[in-house]
Amino acid sequence: MDDAVYRKVLLMVSELHRLGHQRVRIAPGLSPGGEHWRCSITPVTNISVKHGARLVEWEHLAAHYTSGAGAKYFDWSYAANLDPLKLAKRFIEEFPLIAEAGRGSDWGYAGWYQEMLGLTYPDLLPVAYRDEGCPNDRLLTAGGKTGGGVVIPLPPPGECVELMVET
Repeated sequence: MDDAVYRKVLLMVSELHRLGHQRVRIAPGLSPGGEHWRCSITPVTNISVKHGARLVEWEHLAAHYTSGAGAKYFDWSYAANLDPLKLAKRFIEEFPLIAEAGRGSDWGYAGWYQEMLGLTYPDLLPVAYRDEGCPNDRLLTAGGKTGGGVVIPLPPPGECVELMVET
């Protein structure tokens, strides 16, 4: 895994926050089998009230990145050489509905996000879901030269109530 390439997605979200879109959240995890890191970008209204890093609706107001795409962020063939700020500006252009839904202040999340970036620096990636399951009280990490061992507290909860369907 080229963790520096993948972390650029995290840095892009930090730039989105700086540009006034603090209600944009990440839902990071691992693909089945764990070979690829994934990171969905979505507004707080699509994040679970039970877990601040879990996406509720995959298809609703969500942009998805996978490390399998490398530096072809969000399938943009021209994005490899863009810095995080330029990626953020491109994200706003390409995903205007997500950007608009994520506009506004959320200092609790923005503060947590900066702490997460510091805890995972320079090459770890946060993980909220994987096949083997994840704890409900913290995020795990993937990648990095030093391995895991970093405890990332949960972000503040989202605003989406998950509906239980009884069968």
